[in-house]
Amino acid sequence: MRIVVVDDNAMNITVVQEMLKRAGYWDVRAASSGMELFSMMGLEEDGTEPEGSGHTPDVDLILLDMMMPRIDGIAACQAIQASERLRDIPVIMVTAIGDSKKLAEALDAGAIDYVTKPINRIELLARIRVALRLKQEKDWHKERDRRIREELQLAKEVQSAALPSKLDEKGIVIDAIYQPSEELSGDLYAWNRIDDNRYGIAVIDAMGHGISSSLVCMFIASVLRDAMVTKVEPVRVMEELNRRALQLEFADQLIQYYFTALYLVVDLGRGTVEYVNAGHPPGLLVRAGADEPVEQLSGGGMAVGLFEDVPFTKQVLKVREGDQLLLFTDGLLELVTGPEENRLDLLMERMAGAVRQSGSLQELIQGEPGQPRPDDCCLVQISIR
Repeated sequence: MRIVVVDDNAMNITVVQEMLKRAGYWDVRAASSGMELFSMMGLEEDGTEPEGSGHTPDVDLILLDMMMPRIDGIAACQAIQASERLRDIPVIMVTAIGDSKKLAEALDAGAIDYVTKPINRIELLARIRVALRLKQEKDWHKERDRRIREELQLAKEVQSAALPSKLDEKGIVIDAIYQPSEELSGDLYAWNRIDDNRYGIAVIDAMGHGISSSLVCMFIASVLRDAMVTKVEPVRVMEELNRRALQLEFADQLIQYYFTALYLVVDLGRGTVEYVNAGHPPGLLVRAGADEPVEQLSGGGMAVGLFEDVPFTKQVLKVREGDQLLLFTDGLLELVTGPEENRLDLLMERMAGAVRQSGSLQELIQGEPGQPRPDDCCLVQISIR
């Protein structure tokens, strides 16, 4: 354990160093002023952080005299607390002042404790033991948080790698705009070429956010990839997803993860779209003709993973060259201002307008600049050539 003793009186430093060494704290450094402390901590002379990243000193505790010339203990403590590198180092104020207002000021400046002069050895060592325990706990939590952040970043990269890239073929173009609200998302999109004419496409929104929903999404993605090829037909694919979702078991029986889904098969040879909507926001079919009405891919079926033997109903639409299909998750509705009951209609209107005017849907998913995204947002655009 490295302890720094700061005092403008050399005798006081010697006395405290001797107390600490006799108690087994051999790594004790001394500073005779606030400026010397700043230099030791890698701060500028005025206590500010230097340009670029300063070094992080290996210090576990600072014993800081309150009354010192030029830079007193309170100003030095405030500078340490203002530094992101140093603020976790505990500071014990050492003072001869019995003024409760000054002591309160020292604690407000960031000191975790104080001792008064003349120093009582037993009291000093007890307070040091408490401060060092707190420092050890903080260090443990910081290290754990660092590992968690690294693991979350890895999980984010794995989740992103599982998403398909843009598909651009002779009769169809499929692309997605995807922005999670957090490090990990509960939204998923997937597409797969079934044969020469048919393409399976899905958009899924799992309950919740973060680690749990992202793990459920990764499980769904693996099931969906196989089901698209082996089951093909939309109702059978949805039944397989429901069957596999119900196989998930959790230690907390009160938690049941479910998800909404919109799965469709585009058949370019027949010019049809067969789809099943399982509790998901309706997709949108924007016809090539500017005067033609848009059509919704609704259905209103039950979400996946709630009950066994859920009936799924297939719907069929005709498509032709120039038509566009838009599939999205409900996070986009959170970005639409206005009465909640009108948000879906407003979003549909904006989508259709964006497709017919510019073909770009990027602005629809941006949200307010500088504002946290309330939910994961996913938008899939399918263009029939």
